[in-house]
Amino acid sequence: MGQSKALDVAVELCKHFEGFRSKPYICPAGYPTIGYGTVYKPDGSKVTLEDDEITEEQAEQWMREELHNNYMAGVLKASPNLINYPNALAAITDFAYNLGVARYRASTLKKRIDVEDWHGAKVELGKWVFGGGKKLSGLVRRREAEAMLL
Repeated sequence: MGQSKALDVAVELCKHFEGFRSKPYICPAGYPTIGYGTVYKPDGSKVTLEDDEITEEQAEQWMREELHNNYMAGVLKASPNLINYPNALAAITDFAYNLGVARYRASTLKKRIDVEDWHGAKVELGKWVFGGGKKLSGLVRRREAEAMLL
């Protein structure tokens, strides 16, 4: 039950902050991307700039599968205690979707989550707001939304 709720919340966060694009594009990190920030299709193949357009419904399905199978699974492997905190699991899944599970695993944020130091985790989230050396307002808003779920 908790994991299903967490997935629904993570999907809504990602939809809001990623935005939808029906045609493939190059994301700020330099990867071919489509839909709501999808880099890998459900079959495991990478998105290419030659891929056909997709619908919003297809994009949400792809993102939901990617969030569940890759990001939420990776977050739970790194921090199994999050299974008891569906909202926090949703927030950290969104964080991992944005920045990668590897960055989460290596972060002080993970250390705070693992000891359930929610205030410290909120402080740590607030540090992940830079892109290309600049503070980005979109990342500030995303981290604030995630922090509200901790």
